[in-house]
Amino acid sequence: TLLKTSKEAASGEKLAGLAPEPDRQLDSDEREDIIQFSSGGEPRTLAVKRVKVEGGHVLTFDDITNQLLDQRRAAWSDVARRIAHEIKNPLTPIQLAAERLQRRYADEVKSDPATFGQLTGTIVRQVGDLRRMVDEFSSFARMPKPTFREEPVTEIARQAMFLHEVAHPGLDFVLDAPEPSPLLVCDRRLLGQALTNVVKNAVEAIELKKEQGGEGAGDRIEMRVSEAGGKLVIEVRDTGVGLPADRGRLTEPYVTTRAKGTGLGLAIVKKIVEEHFGQIEFEDVAGGGTLVRFQFDPELLERLALKIREEQAANG
Repeated sequence: TLLKTSKEAASGEKLAGLAPEPDRQLDSDEREDIIQFSSGGEPRTLAVKRVKVEGGHVLTFDDITNQLLDQRRAAWSDVARRIAHEIKNPLTPIQLAAERLQRRYADEVKSDPATFGQLTGTIVRQVGDLRRMVDEFSSFARMPKPTFREEPVTEIARQAMFLHEVAHPGLDFVLDAPEPSPLLVCDRRLLGQALTNVVKNAVEAIELKKEQGGEGAGDRIEMRVSEAGGKLVIEVRDTGVGLPADRGRLTEPYVTTRAKGTGLGLAIVKKIVEEHFGQIEFEDVAGGGTLVRFQFDPELLERLALKIREEQAANG
């Protein structure tokens, strides 16, 4: 499974040809080690132990990739909580002071009123940017537990698209979703937030492509809701700059490809999807762009909601 190959294809092959990283462990002086391993282009971290036996070696390993990600996410959550607290306190007096300067002294400054207005306006705008950043920190650090109810997914998807469609009339937004809508046990607000973040990233990816001189005609963002193999699938496809080379770290906190990004958007999205016991995947789109795919198990979520209702009934 880790090698992304079949038993038949791997049988009889040398380990060095299939997985050079674990193979190098055979010649190491260390009996235990942590190694980075590429699994079908996806980075994994393995805790490896080597035992020499007659005629060769036995390698045993634990895939600790997700464990390390969880540890990093917990650490970043604590950092975000501290940052949000320390930054938020001085923001209000700074903003109020700058706004009072604008109102009280704008007419009295005669030497260079344009510069005075520009500088106080800059303070107010920068405080607004900091406030939005703090809100993202708080969202990541204090993500509420989902409240599960049966919701129409098409309606949630339509609302997420509509918010950006109004703000970006120059882009072509397309929603491909069945009617009547499939139902999913989910937290409507959190799922809507996740979809809104993904569409926001798609818009920014298209804008970045234009800044880099890419073709702007025909740019579009398409969201598709479908059911396949017992799963409910939501896909968001864009015509932007595409995925970065280090795509395996996209959902890690504070990893961003944008100059002004906090790197929390996709970390929050991943957290929401995981709270719904779902999966998130990223793929390149032929001709340029990105495909983000959510997959949820409706039966699993329905059983979870039933269990929660039973526990609530038992507790009065």
